[in-house]
Amino acid sequence: MRLPWFGKSRRADRRRSSPVHHTEIIADVPVPERGEAVRFFSRRLVGPARLRRFSNRDLRESLLFSFLLVVAATLPVVWWASICAWSSKLRLKRHLRKDFPRYAAAVRTVLGDRVDAQALFRQLLAAVHRRQLLLAAHLTGHGWSPEIRLEGLEGLREALRRGRGAIIWCDQFTAQTIIGKRALHAAGLETHQVSVNFHGFSDTVFGLRFLNRPLIAVENRYLKSRVVFERGDAYQVTVRMQRMLRENGIVLMTNTTHAGTTFTEVGIGESGWTQLASAPANFAARGGTALFAMSTFETVPFREYRAVISPELAPPARPASAATRDMAAKNLEMQARYILLKRDRLLEAMKLYPEQMMVWAGAQRFTERSGDTTDAGADISS
Repeated sequence: MRLPWFGKSRRADRRRSSPVHHTEIIADVPVPERGEAVRFFSRRLVGPARLRRFSNRDLRESLLFSFLLVVAATLPVVWWASICAWSSKLRLKRHLRKDFPRYAAAVRTVLGDRVDAQALFRQLLAAVHRRQLLLAAHLTGHGWSPEIRLEGLEGLREALRRGRGAIIWCDQFTAQTIIGKRALHAAGLETHQVSVNFHGFSDTVFGLRFLNRPLIAVENRYLKSRVVFERGDAYQVTVRMQRMLRENGIVLMTNTTHAGTTFTEVGIGESGWTQLASAPANFAARGGTALFAMSTFETVPFREYRAVISPELAPPARPASAATRDMAAKNLEMQARYILLKRDRLLEAMKLYPEQMMVWAGAQRFTERSGDTTDAGADISS
């Protein structure tokens, strides 16, 4: 099972198959009316990825998914949630020893010290297993048909009537990858997903060929197209996105901070710091594209889901200050306001269903956590 990323160690970095980047601070952009600032970073590739052929995690993922396929194909839906709760406890002691301390620290920086972090952690493990069984159910054609409620559709359609397209910035809840896309598709909306090569459960050669493909295939049922985001051809991807938006298309983006050449950092919750992708804010600030946030929640396991599109994120226009006039093309001040609006929606969603959130903030700033300006990339699914 692939757990979210909550921290990193130097030993883990040396063994990672992800590319290594040199990260530098571009600017700290204040937003006076909010009384806080957004930090912008740039990333430069230092070492390309060295993919492992196979890992022990691949074996565990394969066995688990095979088991869940059998469950989805043979057992009634009423049993599914309890089976996921049982299977999530098989390696619980190891997860509590290795992953829980960082998870607890991350959750408490956002929600405060009074939160029951261990209860949330156990619920997250079960939710991750339900996410995999959700995929298995779509593959087996079990005839399972949950109730999916989509909220905020009118605001999105109103933006599309302006004819400049829309970007939906999706949060990383366990039900988002499949159910969020399915909800939009059921509403008659054609969407384009911006994705990364390592989208899925594994970043090995075996994982890319076998473990990740079923998830991508199921997601593609509900998409008009998928744009794979590579840092080496970021310009070409940008051109494609601009064309989609000019055609009044809907582009789905997830918080894959490690994919682009820039990202941001902002405070969240009690004392946390979270990294947010800068590309959605950049498109909205430069091109006037409508920007929305989206979160998808599992309200009753395998029975009911709630997909929520926020009201349009539309900060008031402000003149550029002297500090950012030399960066007018990127319009960092406007981007910073979009980032704060997105952060607000993310925090609101995290408080509603914290046990389904796959990626949490940290107690330290990015530069403090890394120890230097070189990092190996965050283990975040798009």
